[in-house]
Amino acid sequence: MKNILQKIFPKNINNDYKGYKIAVYIFMLYSLVSIVRSCIHFFSADAGVGTIAHFDLSQGGQSIVFFAALWGSSQLILAFIQILVVFRYRTLLPFMYILLFLEYCFRAIAGIMRAPVFVVGAVKPPGAYLNIIMIPLTIIMLILTLIELKTSTGKKLQS
Repeated sequence: MKNILQKIFPKNINNDYKGYKIAVYIFMLYSLVSIVRSCIHFFSADAGVGTIAHFDLSQGGQSIVFFAALWGSSQLILAFIQILVVFRYRTLLPFMYILLFLEYCFRAIAGIMRAPVFVVGAVKPPGAYLNIIMIPLTIIMLILTLIELKTSTGKKLQS
């Protein structure tokens, strides 16, 4: 247990990652998606709330767009941190996957607590589908970041 906690909260934050590379590539892909998503929320005229998520903006639409743009700015800051972890501080990957897991759990809980969300038509926002995928994916990737790879001689792999 102590070893797992040391991997989640490393004493030295560096690029000496010893887990599965697929977890790095998935995190990199997620980080790029986060940058695109946050830019849409922050820069598009309706913050993507009407055009992508199909929210009904007829009542209080400008306030909804404003809060979505604020959310986009927060997401963009987090996306830059994610990119920094991918390229410079990979030992933080287990911790980052825990944060992603918590984020998507809270999104799912908020969706349940605050339902129903009024959308135009029967189309659900993309985030509704992403929650279903990301919760198990983050758990799998977290596990892969915690497993130290070994060489064919049985020695731990040096990254």
